[in-house]
Amino acid sequence: MIRNSILFILMLFLIVSCDKKRVFDEYKSVGNAWHKDSIVTFDLPKLDPKKSYNMYVNVRDDDSYPFNNLFLIVSLEQPNRQIKVDTLEYQMANPDGTLLGDGFSDIKENKLFYKGKVKLTQKGIYKIHIKHANRQTGKIEGVTSLSGISDVGFRIESTD
Repeated sequence: MIRNSILFILMLFLIVSCDKKRVFDEYKSVGNAWHKDSIVTFDLPKLDPKKSYNMYVNVRDDDSYPFNNLFLIVSLEQPNRQIKVDTLEYQMANPDGTLLGDGFSDIKENKLFYKGKVKLTQKGIYKIHIKHANRQTGKIEGVTSLSGISDVGFRIESTD
């Protein structure tokens, strides 16, 4: 038992220490279901304005996720209060319904590309706001409560 615990901790340390490109990586729980009015917000760390970064939205989901795709509205709020909004679509499952993503259990982690080679040159705090925009086929109103997603995250990696 102790030997297995030590081996697990050693493996975890090796995996984390090999993640040299990571600059920011944080998750927030959305509970058992992600409500359409729930906006997940991240305050980004101060980044070197001379460097460029790749940005990702991370999503943890399970077998109760009812759709093939995930639609997100991601907003980048700059220090001058200007907001850049993107509506994004990601494939979350294979045609046979099996979930895409990494993980050995029912929970899968998806690293979804958001923006590449971004330079954040303004001084001040940048924020990321993420909400889902899923809709059922033929319906105008969005899905009120999106089941199957437990956590939403945001990741920044150095391109150097």
